[in-house]
Amino acid sequence: MKSLGKILGLVILGLLLILVAAGFALTHLFDPNDYKDEIRDLARNNAGLELDIKGDIGWSLFPWLGLELHDTTLASAQTPGQPFADLRMLGLSVRVMPLLSREVQMSDITVNGLNLTLSRDEQGRGNWEGVGQPAGRREQAGEPPKAAEPQTEQREEASPARKPLTLDIDSLTVSDARVTYSDAKTGQQYSAESIELTTGAIREGSSIPVKLNAFFGSNQPVMRARTELQGALRFDNQLKRYQFEDMRLSGEASGEPLQGQTLTFSAQGQLLVDLAAQIAEWNSLKFTANQLRGLGELKARDLDKEPKISGAMTVAQFNLREFLQGTGQQLPAMADGNALNRAELVSRLSGTANSLALEELTLKLDDSTFTGRIAISDFARQALRVDLKGDRLNLDRYLPPPSKDEPAGAARKSEVKNTQAAAVGSGSTPLPNAPTQQAWSEASVLPLDQLRKLDSEVSLAIGSLTAMQLPLEGFNLKARARNGQLNLQELRGGLYGGRLDSSASLDVRQAQPLLTLQNRFNGVPIERLLESQGEEVVVKGLLNLDADLRTQGNSQKAWVDNLNGKVGFIIDNGVLVDANLEQQLCRAIATLNRKPLSSEPRSKDTPFRELKGNLTLRNGVASNPDLKASIPGLTVNGNGDVDLRVLGMDYRVGIVIEGDKGAMPDPACQVNERYVGIEWPLRCRGPLELGAKACRFDNDALGKVAARLAGEKLNEKIEEKLGDKVSPELKDALKGLFKR
Repeated sequence: MKSLGKILGLVILGLLLILVAAGFALTHLFDPNDYKDEIRDLARNNAGLELDIKGDIGWSLFPWLGLELHDTTLASAQTPGQPFADLRMLGLSVRVMPLLSREVQMSDITVNGLNLTLSRDEQGRGNWEGVGQPAGRREQAGEPPKAAEPQTEQREEASPARKPLTLDIDSLTVSDARVTYSDAKTGQQYSAESIELTTGAIREGSSIPVKLNAFFGSNQPVMRARTELQGALRFDNQLKRYQFEDMRLSGEASGEPLQGQTLTFSAQGQLLVDLAAQIAEWNSLKFTANQLRGLGELKARDLDKEPKISGAMTVAQFNLREFLQGTGQQLPAMADGNALNRAELVSRLSGTANSLALEELTLKLDDSTFTGRIAISDFARQALRVDLKGDRLNLDRYLPPPSKDEPAGAARKSEVKNTQAAAVGSGSTPLPNAPTQQAWSEASVLPLDQLRKLDSEVSLAIGSLTAMQLPLEGFNLKARARNGQLNLQELRGGLYGGRLDSSASLDVRQAQPLLTLQNRFNGVPIERLLESQGEEVVVKGLLNLDADLRTQGNSQKAWVDNLNGKVGFIIDNGVLVDANLEQQLCRAIATLNRKPLSSEPRSKDTPFRELKGNLTLRNGVASNPDLKASIPGLTVNGNGDVDLRVLGMDYRVGIVIEGDKGAMPDPACQVNERYVGIEWPLRCRGPLELGAKACRFDNDALGKVAARLAGEKLNEKIEEKLGDKVSPELKDALKGLFKR
């Protein structure tokens, strides 16, 4: 038996020696470089691949089946002259014996100097098309599939289940690799350069350390980013479950959108893709972008259909102004240089491949807090949907600061200032001249191209809003924009104890935008409106106004020049500031009495119960035929024009004594019965800023009043002289002579 054992041992040893000798002979006596042409033909005919091996082929047979390629290029057999890949060196080896049991045990895989260049031509054909197709299939490309495919499936179903392929690789190393993609039709180019990839042992079900470094770039827009990715990969092919544990991504980005600035970013968390359940998750998400810091989670479902995204996000308080400036975003000038200093956000997320919504949103911006929803319902159309409620917002902080006057505005202000200086006094100075200087800018106001593309629906409810220095309480706004038509469906709020209600529309589909506006004020103190706009208070009282206006153009001047419509107004329980109409009336009566005034005015203002009228606007000029003011003891009637182009007015005003013959401010203007019911004429002309201070006693019209009073006085004397001595018909005829 011992002899038999020795014999068997010697036989086995002999066989091993023969195998080793055969392997040595094959690897040393057989040179695969002699068969490069045959290898090219096999690759071309069976894989549709044009293989050009310029360097040497190294190989080993047992116990490792090894292969090493140098200076190799790859191209599609359809475009052999356009290689899509070249390789400096590829080295790999597979243990031979485990292959017999469908186990792939590989040592280190090394890839060096891979340059993968993918491109599409103007017809959309890729330079990699045809790879993987045998010659026969390439010749029949475009033909309908034959009935052989179901038979293959049947054979596969009928064949007994085989042991699944098991993968076992000691490591993978990719160095100095480069991947580029270009599209001739769109001109877009993308690249990944200086790719360095290293992994630990790759075994199913085990944690595989992974580290990747690369530089990414694009040309539309020009961008470049340095990235580093590391973590642990775990996969289970049977369960179709893939995990990336303790994933950490970091890097820096720069380029055109960042305007020369650098964005430092990072993200980390636990990634899971379960293809059996068609879900993906990113848990324990942490992300940064410069000074922005956030937490969250993301989930995706229906990966095989239309993926749907859900999750949550929290962004800690950060300086939004510094963040935007640090990412190259040019902020417009704002009235408050400290605006956008604080921002934070909490929200749930939902979306699809073409939409994203921030639900259950809480947004804090400076001193304001908003809750609600912000969404982009269609990325392609940039369709914005906003539904927010807020506690307070001072919008003026974020608007541009007051600009310096343009030449037209400066010239007009100078003209008004000179007019105001000449208008001082109690109506004794000459009548001011009508203004002539243009009051409005010709600069374009609306970004028409952006407005034409706008697709948005906005609903805002803010407890306290300040806009254009107007404090609006219980503010509500609803607006919609689509296809070049913008509609302000509702804008309302409390204003100084009164109400403001507005609606408007803007049509920007044509070169000259069309604007319509409906505006209503109810019980709003007009002096507070004037004060808020920095205007001098020339009238006080509660304003009730109803305006229906329309215009066109894209500048202040164009809007005023083309302004048409109607305005009705009533001012209750008011005061004409620094305008004593009683003193003006006194001056007129004293003139008729031929007596000089001997005292100063008792008051600078004129109170009234009601001031009302209607305006008809035609191309920037408002005609007012029915101005009426009710003053204790007096009625004021007026008609005239307001030229909004130069903010000037020209009115003829009549003051009627209603029978109150109480003490006048001066003995020289005592009222008698003959003055009751007579309309005493005033002329108001000058800048609107002067208000009633621009009114003067009308000497020309007063002459007619004097003539009328003289005729009435003569008629009284005729009555006294004639008495009952003549007939009534003759008396009337004589009186009529003096009334003409």
